[in-house]
Amino acid sequence: MSDIRKAPDDCASMAEVRAEIDRLDRLIVDYLSERSGYVARAAEIKRTKAEVVDKPRIEDVIAKVRAQAVSMGADPELLEAIYRSMIAAFIAFEERAFERKGRN
Repeated sequence: MSDIRKAPDDCASMAEVRAEIDRLDRLIVDYLSERSGYVARAAEIKRTKAEVVDKPRIEDVIAKVRAQAVSMGADPELLEAIYRSMIAAFIAFEERAFERKGRN
């Protein structure tokens, strides 16, 4: 289990490609776990469940993601779709936090 980065073009086999994807997945899980802590805290700070979905904030995040994707040579449509799915999952997570605390 190596954490040494290999560029995609430097991968000569599927095993190398998969090892790099696995390395990235470990990083992504770490970051998503950290992000979920901030989302949980946001649920504690927000006064009502209606505050959970903040459409202007969502669109601001998406705009930043698309811009970063373009600057990195990535597909902005792909990253937008991933982020919209992630945001939807975090909204559901935050709504469940409200429900567990009996808040609305």
